[in-house]
Amino acid sequence: MIANDQELSVTLQRIARLQEQVGHLRNVETNPANYHAAVSGFIEEIDRMQLEVREYLSIHPTECVIAGQGGGSESFGERRP
Repeated sequence: MIANDQELSVTLQRIARLQEQVGHLRNVETNPANYHAAVSGFIEEIDRMQLEVREYLSIHPTECVIAGQGGGSESFGERRP
């Protein structure tokens, strides 16, 4: 689960890197069956991370409970009632 904007940035970078890898395989793999086998795991991971991004972005910061107060670091928590 994405806990803060820094983790959001890292996740978006990972998504971009995986998409680049899929694009590369799409251009170099000549056999469709091999292509599908090679990229299926990448695509699953992209989907999983995109879901995490959507979940994180769907919640306004004021709806989050800040965990670890006093330590100075904000963490993504549960929605406030």
